[in-house]
Amino acid sequence: MMRILTRYLLAELFVTFLLTLVVMTVFLFLVLIGKVAVDNGVGIIPLLRMIPYMLPQALQFAVPGSMLLATTSVYGRIAEANELVAVKSLGISPMMMVWPTLIVATVVSFGAVVLNDVAVSWGHNGVKRVVFESLEEIVYGRLRMTRSYSSQQLKMNVKRVVGKKLIKPTISFYASNGKPSTTITADEAEFYTDLTLNTATLSLYNAEVEIGSNASVFHPGHFELPIAFDDFSGQKGRSYSPANLPLKDIGPSVEKQEAEIDRIKQEMTARASFALCTGRMFELSETSWQPYRAQLLGAQARLNRLNVEPNRRWANGFSCLCFVMIGAPMAIRRQHGEFWGSFFACFLPILIVYYPMLVGCVDAAKEGAVPPWGIWLGNLTLASWGVWLLRRVVRF
Repeated sequence: MMRILTRYLLAELFVTFLLTLVVMTVFLFLVLIGKVAVDNGVGIIPLLRMIPYMLPQALQFAVPGSMLLATTSVYGRIAEANELVAVKSLGISPMMMVWPTLIVATVVSFGAVVLNDVAVSWGHNGVKRVVFESLEEIVYGRLRMTRSYSSQQLKMNVKRVVGKKLIKPTISFYASNGKPSTTITADEAEFYTDLTLNTATLSLYNAEVEIGSNASVFHPGHFELPIAFDDFSGQKGRSYSPANLPLKDIGPSVEKQEAEIDRIKQEMTARASFALCTGRMFELSETSWQPYRAQLLGAQARLNRLNVEPNRRWANGFSCLCFVMIGAPMAIRRQHGEFWGSFFACFLPILIVYYPMLVGCVDAAKEGAVPPWGIWLGNLTLASWGVWLLRRVVRF
């Protein structure tokens, strides 16, 4: 009897989950691919090349929602048909109808952790690589349409575009990292990329370079200016961000970062000791010491982000199990087959409580205000609520 019930329940859950996952993945994929197209101005060919990289990113958001929707749908139909009442009349505990789904949700959660890892590392970096390989097409396309191209690091304006020649270009680099703003004007220029060096190059003719407001240099004839790809993409350093590292690389990165922090502390200790021994007390002033403090704080902040990232991915993955722990008993308790009512009765508290709690704990952990495992607080809250609901179902 139990085997029949389990097969029936899992078959219903699998079909509903699969159909829901396909629909939600397609919708989210179109949203993500549209955002990339608008943000970067890529054409149809680069977008087609991005499909394998964008798919894991769409799935990472679709899987938890699909699991919740499938659970509320299946258990809502069971409650409406009084199948649970029939099972209880045979002396079978309602938990026997819930355990198979909890086991499936646990397996799906492990898969979601792997999916999250693939999406933020392989998927993100793959999209970035396609954007870089299409950068020349993107830049020329925007300049032809609007005569302007901009990112977080620079802005480029041209009078017109003739073939591949940029007529009367003006390139402005914003001030950053202590470097002054720079403005370059030229009679004409050409833009091309070098995939092997991961750089873009502007070939300028009769260029004038203004550095800040005090210095100006004129380059007659042809002058080539290499520019890092990150300056064009506006994603400076993202590939090396802890958020885009695969899980297998985070452990060695943590050890490397801890060694870097020890090195900075030892260097600070040595400089302080040398200053005290030689009487160079001015080297201990706050102004002289501030760069070392900033370097140490930056290294510690990166270590915090590295420690946060594995917990964030595991907590995101196991949200599937937490959603099922809430969805199943909630749908059973609402015995009138109100599918959307059951779904939103679960989803709204998740949206209002869980996700803000997750984001808040992640931000606090990155700042070192809470330990990295504090990211699991949202999951523990959902799990506690789910256990309370399950106990009510068993007693009902």
